[in-house]
Parts: sequence; structure tokens; C-alpha cells
Amino acid sequence: MKEEEGGEEEGGEEERRREEEEEEEEEEEEEEEEEEEEEEEEEEEEEEEEEEEEEEEEEEEEEKEKEKEKEKEKEKEKEKEKEKEKEKEKEKEKEKEKEKEKEKEKNQQQKKESSCLLKGDIEG
Repeated sequence: MKEEEGGEEEGGEEERRREEEEEEEEEEEEEEEEEEEEEEEEEEEEEEEEEEEEEEEEEEEEEKEKEKEKEKEKEKEKEKEKEKEKEKEKEKEKEKEKEKEKEKEKNQQQKKESSCLLKGDIEG
């Protein structure tokens, strides 16, 4: 009888040991799974952060490009204004030339008239 009891006790010990080992294994597996999940989450977060940074950089680049375009447009406008001013100056110069021509003609006409008058005086 005692042998049976002893055998049962040993069997119970083994059973308990097996159960404990199984529990430990399960716990280890759970811990590993949790660690893997955490790592995956961290990786995802890092990827998201990188994507956000890239997007921000792209937006900044776009803004810079827009600014450059605006500057180019401003420069073009300035150039147009300069051209307009040049044209105005040319027109003014032409007007001055016309005025000078008129003055010359007027002077010549007066000279002719006065020389004719002088001739008339001399002849008369």
C-alpha cells in the first residue's frame, strides 16, 4: 500500500512539475509575443514619423518653389515696368526732336522772311 501512495505522490509531483513548466512556457511565449507586438508598434510609429517628416520636407520644398516663382514674377513685372519707362523716354525724346525740328523750320522761315525784307529794303 505504501508503495502505491509513494507512487501516487511521485506522480503528483511530476504532474505539478509538468504543469509549472507548461505555465512557464506559456508565460514566456506571451512575453515574447508582447515584446514582438511592442517592437512592431515602435517600428510603425517610427515609419509614421519618418513619413510625416518627409511630407513636411516636401511641403517646405513646395513653399520654397512657390516663393521662387513669385520672385520671378516680380522680376518680370519690374522688367516690364522698366521697358515701359524706356518707351516713355523714347517718346519724350521723339517729341523733343519734333519740337527742335519745328523750331529750326520756324527760324529758317524767319531768316528767309527777314532776308526777303532786307532785300526789299535794299531794292526799295
